[in-house]
Amino acid sequence: MTVALMWEARAVDGRGEQLLAWARAQTLTRQPLRRETLRAPGDRVLVITWWDEAYDAELPELPEPDEELVSRPVHRWRFESVASD
Repeated sequence: MTVALMWEARAVDGRGEQLLAWARAQTLTRQPLRRETLRAPGDRVLVITWWDEAYDAELPELPEPDEELVSRPVHRWRFESVASD
């Protein structure tokens, strides 16, 4: 089974590039199958990691950035892949 962990944060106004650099510099205790970093208007940063693990497996995640870098707590989601028809 493939599990995707999604981590999304919104930077304080004007600090989107700093948040992006911070997210890209974070290392995990294990390497995922794939890791992708994206950005969006509003100084938002999204990191998705894919794992060949069970849905409820204990997996390394990105931490919370320093409070002065983000405008709200990080949002986190977990999804599992489903078979196509």
